[in-house]
Amino acid sequence: MGGEANTAIVIGSDHAGWELKEAVKAHLQSKKIAVSDLSEPSLNPADDYPKYSFRVAKAVAGGTFDRGIIICGTGIGASIAANRVKGVRAALCLTEEMAVLSRKHNNANVLVLGGRLTVSEKAFSIIEAWLSTAFEGGRHEGRVRQLDKME
Repeated sequence: MGGEANTAIVIGSDHAGWELKEAVKAHLQSKKIAVSDLSEPSLNPADDYPKYSFRVAKAVAGGTFDRGIIICGTGIGASIAANRVKGVRAALCLTEEMAVLSRKHNNANVLVLGGRLTVSEKAFSIIEAWLSTAFEGGRHEGRVRQLDKME
């Protein structure tokens, strides 16, 4: 996964993303990437996405982790919740191209996936694309600074 094999990732999910989160966590660990899971240790239908989205987003915004992954049913609610935290640029990605562009153009520091929309193998390739892509800077730097000022 593109030179970032020692990067620690913070991850979280609600009940709808729990199974995919467990598969993603195992996949990352098999690649020797440390994973800190901020979800509850077992599937609980009462676990809602805002709680885990904020936990992951705050861990990234606070500098404890450089990048995070959040998984809920569609990814929409989790991306909305995470983007309410200052310093977080959460991107819902359904394809590898979206993941690459979220990093290149937006310097996304939180990847959001939809557990009901993304099968494990697809999620793995999206994550690998996201982790192996660097921010391009240049003309995109000004846009990211504008977002930071809006917060």
